[in-house]
Amino acid sequence: MGRVVGVLLLGWVMTMIMSITNGAISRHLMENICMINDKGPFLGIVVPNTYEMNPLLQSSSFVSHPMLPYLDFAGRRFRIGTLESRKVIVVMSGLSMLNAGIATQLLLNLFKIEGVIHFGIAGNANPEFQIGDVAIPHYWAHSGLWNWQRFGDGHDDELAFESNGDYTRKIGYLNFSKYENGTTNKKYSDNLLNNVWYQPEEIFSIDGQPEIRQHAFWVPVDKLYFSLAGKLEEVNTINDINPLDSTKGLRH
Repeated sequence: MGRVVGVLLLGWVMTMIMSITNGAISRHLMENICMINDKGPFLGIVVPNTYEMNPLLQSSSFVSHPMLPYLDFAGRRFRIGTLESRKVIVVMSGLSMLNAGIATQLLLNLFKIEGVIHFGIAGNANPEFQIGDVAIPHYWAHSGLWNWQRFGDGHDDELAFESNGDYTRKIGYLNFSKYENGTTNKKYSDNLLNNVWYQPEEIFSIDGQPEIRQHAFWVPVDKLYFSLAGKLEEVNTINDINPLDSTKGLRH
C-alpha cells in the first residue's frame, strides 16, 4: 500500500512540475484572467524593454487597475490599466522578433484584445529624421529571414530548395565581399560567406485551410490604425511630428 501511495505521490509531483514547466494556467490565474476580460476589450501595447516602457508607465496618462494592476504569466508581466481613459494591457516582450511574437500571441490568447500596438524607439538611416520625430510606416518587413547561398554560386544560380517554392530570389540579396575593409576601387575579392538572399515570411491564415502557407515580405499596417496615426500631424507637441507617407515620404 505504501509503495502504491509513493508511486501516486511521485506521479502527482511530476504532473505538477510538468504543468509549471509548460506554463499551464492555474485555476486562480484563470479566474483573474476572466475578471480582467469582463472589463474588456483592451488595446494591447507591446514594448521591447524597460528603457522604453518606463516613460509610458510613469506618465500621468497611464493609470493602473485599482484591484489588479498586473498579472504574471510565462515570464511576462501584463500591466492592466487605462491610458488616456482607453483600456490597455502593457507587456514587455524583450528584444528580437521571436520575443515580440511570443508576447503578442500571449496577449491574444489570454485576453480580450481589440488591437495591438508595438511601441518603442527605432533605428534610423535617414538623415532627414531627427530625435523626437514620429515615423508612421505604411508597410513593415522582417528582413532577418535569409537563404545563405553556398560559396561559388552567384545571383543567376538557383537556391537550394528554390524549386520547391521554399525560397526565392525575387526580393534581393547582400554580397559580403562588397563590405570588406580591404575593398578598394570597387574591386571585390571572394568572401566565403558569399551571398544571403532576403526571404518572405510564411503566413498561415487563421480562417483558411490548415498548413497552407502564404508568403509575405512587405506587410501592410492595419488601415484603421494607419489612418488614426496620420492624424498625429494635427497634434501640437514639443517636438515636430512627421508622419511618414507611403508614397510621398516625409511630410512636414
